[in-house]
Amino acid sequence: MQQRLDVLKTLGDNTRYAIYLELARSPQPVSTAEVAETLGLHPNTVRPHLDRMRDVGLLEVNIESRGGVGRPQHLYSLAPDAPSLGFEPPMMPMLASMLVRLVEQVGGSGADAYEVGRDQGRSEARRYAEAPSCVEALVSELDRTGFDPAVGASADGDSALVAFAHCPFRSLATDHPDVVCSLHRGMVEGFVDELGDAEVTDFRTLAHQPSCQVALSTR
Repeated sequence: MQQRLDVLKTLGDNTRYAIYLELARSPQPVSTAEVAETLGLHPNTVRPHLDRMRDVGLLEVNIESRGGVGRPQHLYSLAPDAPSLGFEPPMMPMLASMLVRLVEQVGGSGADAYEVGRDQGRSEARRYAEAPSCVEALVSELDRTGFDPAVGASADGDSALVAFAHCPFRSLATDHPDVVCSLHRGMVEGFVDELGDAEVTDFRTLAHQPSCQVALSTR
């Protein structure tokens, strides 16, 4: 919790937020000078902001030797666990779209996508072996992957409801709901089954009202 508060405080500064967005948009690590030039700032202004974001775990830095005289260049990129804020490298949406079309063209079905997603969900769940509960672990994973989860309770109080306030798959899911929504359902159910102390009792997609939520009951 404290780490998350540190991240939110760090991105609460307008200049740091602008720098972070530039790094999130970039398909490759960038230098202090490149960030400064893009935003019209002096490198000495940018540098301490980069250091602050690195200190709270938002950024990774690689040192590139120039092979000669002069200081090595520091190249910055988002850390693997940093929030993407909805930005992906420019080629990723195109690649995802092509892969979905390929799946459909070769006869892949929602059932096939579900099994792939299930395997991935099981794999991701192993990182949360020490989590207090499956529900907390799932919420953390959905938050990490950009779904902006909101947790509530079912009308009868027997289930936890996790709604997906933001779907990073939405543009693809609208055009290819069978493959994409089945993939996500598989990821969630595989994740929950791997941890073992809860089960999915309902999963709603764009085809349902209310849409995009999962209901979990504890075992």
